[in-house]
Amino acid sequence: MQFPAIPRTQVSTPVYGKNSPSMESPLSAESAPPTPAPRNHTPSPSPRAEAQELRMEEKERTVDTEEDPIYMSLLSEVVVDEPAEDASEKAEERAEREAQRQLLATEELVYTERNYLRLLQVCTSTIRSNLQKLQPQLPNLDSMFLYIEEVIDVSGRLLSLLDQKQLTPHDPLFLETLCDAFLSLSTDMESAYKEYLANYNTVTALENSYKQKDALWTEIVKVIKSSEPEVNATSLSFFLVMPVQRIARYPLLLQTIMKHTEPGHPAYSLLEQTARTAIALNCRINEYKRFREVADKYKKTETLTIRDKMNRLNSHSIAKKTARLSQFIKHETGIAPKLVDEEFDALEGFFYLLENGITVLHENVETYLDHLQRFLSCRPEEFDLDMDGEKPAICYKEIITALRQWILPTFEKRMRTLVHKPICALRELLAGPRNLISKRLDKLLDYELIEEKPSLSYDEQAVANTYKTINTLLLNELPQFNGLALTLLWGMLGAFSCLHKDLAKDMEQLFQGFTQQLPHGSLEPNAFWEWAECSVLEGARRLESLCWNVKDQLNAPIVQPLSPGSQKRLKVLTDKHGSGKIYQLMGHVVGTRDLDLSLNRGELVAIISEMDTRGDKRRWLVDAGGPRGYVPSSKLVRYHQVTMDPPPSPHLITTMDHAGGVRRHSCTPGVRRPSYTPDTPQPRLLRSMSMTVPCLQVLAGYDFMARSSHEVSLRAGETIRVLEPHDKKGSCDWSLVEVRGQRGYVPSNYLTVMPTSTTPTAPYR
Repeated sequence: MQFPAIPRTQVSTPVYGKNSPSMESPLSAESAPPTPAPRNHTPSPSPRAEAQELRMEEKERTVDTEEDPIYMSLLSEVVVDEPAEDASEKAEERAEREAQRQLLATEELVYTERNYLRLLQVCTSTIRSNLQKLQPQLPNLDSMFLYIEEVIDVSGRLLSLLDQKQLTPHDPLFLETLCDAFLSLSTDMESAYKEYLANYNTVTALENSYKQKDALWTEIVKVIKSSEPEVNATSLSFFLVMPVQRIARYPLLLQTIMKHTEPGHPAYSLLEQTARTAIALNCRINEYKRFREVADKYKKTETLTIRDKMNRLNSHSIAKKTARLSQFIKHETGIAPKLVDEEFDALEGFFYLLENGITVLHENVETYLDHLQRFLSCRPEEFDLDMDGEKPAICYKEIITALRQWILPTFEKRMRTLVHKPICALRELLAGPRNLISKRLDKLLDYELIEEKPSLSYDEQAVANTYKTINTLLLNELPQFNGLALTLLWGMLGAFSCLHKDLAKDMEQLFQGFTQQLPHGSLEPNAFWEWAECSVLEGARRLESLCWNVKDQLNAPIVQPLSPGSQKRLKVLTDKHGSGKIYQLMGHVVGTRDLDLSLNRGELVAIISEMDTRGDKRRWLVDAGGPRGYVPSSKLVRYHQVTMDPPPSPHLITTMDHAGGVRRHSCTPGVRRPSYTPDTPQPRLLRSMSMTVPCLQVLAGYDFMARSSHEVSLRAGETIRVLEPHDKKGSCDWSLVEVRGQRGYVPSNYLTVMPTSTTPTAPYR
């Protein structure tokens, strides 16, 4: 825009000289003003050039024109109006570009979120189902897709919140809707992504294990390519790494949108809050992942051999363990103060209390199930007890059959499913926190050694960070673990009670059909419980009495067949010391002190003194048929000689009664086998036995492994039939026996004759 030229007033200055005219009067000068010089009509310059020209003229001007208001206003319009117009145009263009970039960034966030969700759904549905059809099945395939369903769910909910308002990125309210949706799902997003990222190392390790098998990996790649050919993926990690990348991209996209959003925008403050939330969310996820890595490193229980432990020893480890031990001793002796954390100490004490309760419950449940299994294995109703005519016995048989076939097996199955399996799993979970607590103590000792140093080296800083990480992890996670473990424990105890309640109902329903047929069915409740208590106590008393009788029978003196050498020693010892002094060794004796004897099990000795020279009654002085010395009194038992020649094999012993009839031996508990001395006549002994004789059986006292085809192997406690108590050369050191249908020689001192109880014999018919 050009302005008309502004006329300037020119003032002439008179020149005085030799040829100059005379000075004119001022009036004439004022009446005839000079004519202004003509201007050249050239093209007008640009506004800026004209403004510069005006500034130059202003400097050269001798007449002060600043007092002219018209001139000043026109000059300001020339200088200012045109740049302001250009600046406004540029600002509008810049605002349009920023709005366009904001729109593109917003569209990118929404579009990539939809594509990301679609690929995850393809991976978890199509690809996973196709991989499950492979034969043989992939091991631990479900571990590859652990926690990915939660990620898909939170991503789908984010898009659903955006679609509910039916807005597009061009709408002014879309940005506010996006921020509100992201902020509302930030907590769920953190929970889903932090578990997935913490488990991602397991995913990569599992995929690497698949790659080790070429044929299997080729099939996996074929399935992936055929399931989604457009993507051209060649591994599962192509899909499974997307959540790791996506959670880190949210802050970048939100910051890009905020960068291109004017501060005066209505949603700018909300957008700024959303960006900060996304950054904080990533920081917390990374911190959680770091905690999990530390926990996974230290919570493992290593089973090392002595060689492995020796290989780990070096100067650094020895110095570290020595420093820890020194610091621990200082704590225990009070030389150095111990760093006390009351909050952690309370959590640790409750954890150990909880661990003890879980361990005791686990042991009790296992013992309970073992007793139940033993009860089910005993089936007395299957045997003929000569009680077929009695109604109570018939009812008992039907009741116990129903219990064993239906009620108790169902109860046991539910007990193992609802109580035993959970308690076993919970007990295994205790190992991780226990190891972390133990490792925290080690790291605490290391931390106390470097805590007061003004500056730390790189390794010392790593030690301090490790302790702080473990301590923070335990303070954050141990309360949750204790709470969940206690809840599970109460749940298992409740299930245990409910199972017994259901068992009582089933048994009550079963017994209702036999109430009238049982002798106690008509009793009042109080009388019934009194009768039941008395019956149980009486049965327990009888059972205890039976157990004691069996124990007495098992602890009865062991009677062994004597070899010719032992018979000679017995005769010599009896003649010299008398039959009342003859004792037999119950086990092997090895001399460890002066004058101690080393004797084998079953050897005969005669007691000389029932104490040693110092009055110790635990060592007896004995005569072993030549050498004399001390043996432990606990290894000696009075010798009982068999009343008649023991049979070479465990067959029934028959004898003639006073009428000449053949009697068959049977058993009666409580009858002891009489002993005799060589001076006692045998017919008199038979008369003193009345109608009873001992029944003996030969057992293997020890395990024996055959070394040739002429020998046979034995197992301790096995019943044996002795064919010949000597070998072909007449040596009594070896006996020909038959066991398990095989015949062969075994050492005679490996055989033991065990007496059975005796009873009056009955006629053999």
